Amino acid sequence: MKTKFILFFVLASFISVHSQTLTLVSEFSGIPLSKVMVFSSDGKLVTTSDIYGTIDKVALDPNKSEYSLIYDNFVIGKLNQADFNQPVIKLREKIVDVEPVVIKDNAKAKYILLKGNFNTYVFVNNKLNSYGDGIITFVFDNKTKELRSKKVQQYRVFELLNPNDVRKNTSEWDYKFFLNLPDMNSLVNINDFKNKENTVVKEVSASGKDIVEVRKKLLQDKEFSLLGYRFFDSDTAIDFSFGKGSKKSYRDLLEFSDLRKVKLKHKSEPNFNQIIVQKNFYPTEMEFSDQVQVDDVKFRPGSSKYKTQFWQEDSFPNMQKVFESFFKNDLREVKNK
Repeated sequence: MKTKFILFFVLASFISVHSQTLTLVSEFSGIPLSKVMVFSSDGKLVTTSDIYGTIDKVALDPNKSEYSLIYDNFVIGKLNQADFNQPVIKLREKIVDVEPVVIKDNAKAKYILLKGNFNTYVFVNNKLNSYGDGIITFVFDNKTKELRSKKVQQYRVFELLNPNDVRKNTSEWDYKFFLNLPDMNSLVNINDFKNKENTVVKEVSASGKDIVEVRKKLLQDKEFSLLGYRFFDSDTAIDFSFGKGSKKSYRDLLEFSDLRKVKLKHKSEPNFNQIIVQKNFYPTEMEFSDQVQVDDVKFRPGSSKYKTQFWQEDSFPNMQKVFESFFKNDLREVKNK
């Protein structure tokens, strides 16, 4: 009788845990889809699927009739109330003809030039605050594999109208200064993460690619204070996506993602504000060269700098279209200089 009770308790606990999550999978392959962003109808980021394609139902409001699902910078479907009780949701992801990374080989050259597209955005209390995207080239030393420089060719920046800059009211800040370039130096040190404190490394195969996720949490039990501001609950997730079954080298990189969350407030404010900063890189070309001849501009989020409409390319990761569908004319591009 005691054994039956224990088995019943374990089974009940298993069902309870799994009934609290939804798993998002590809309709074509059945493979879990990670980094699917779930947006409410008013444009708030509700949650994002983890490396195993799961989302927590607790984040979903049963009183809201519909959510939008964003994957690979496209709206791929809706999540309705009728779906909340389903353990698995099949999604038909948008098939994009992405050109393979062009590799100009010369293994004895001095530099590795990794060129591609990037986007970056900031959410404050789950609402978009600012967005940027562009074209960038990372320069690595071919011998040491260390990152030498970042060279931005073109970029643009968007902001929501009427942001305030009240020093003590952090929920109303203009957070464009948080828009930053992807830190590809971590690609060199990917194996070093396994030995770092408070860091968890996971590897999984999903959607035709191998994903390595580095997760680090800090300030879980204690706040950090600086100049009258309080920081709490820091959570970093860095994902490297490589070709399936590859050696996970530079030439195998398909996508890089850096997601950082932290709660922030001024000491005079009663509640913390959730700040989310996302940076993504999508390589398009890799070249070995003895010289670095790349035209570049200084990345300053207070302005846009471009000469061509680079975002019109079909393969460009244009999240601006997604955000515009929620915020219409309230999403404004800063002046192109």
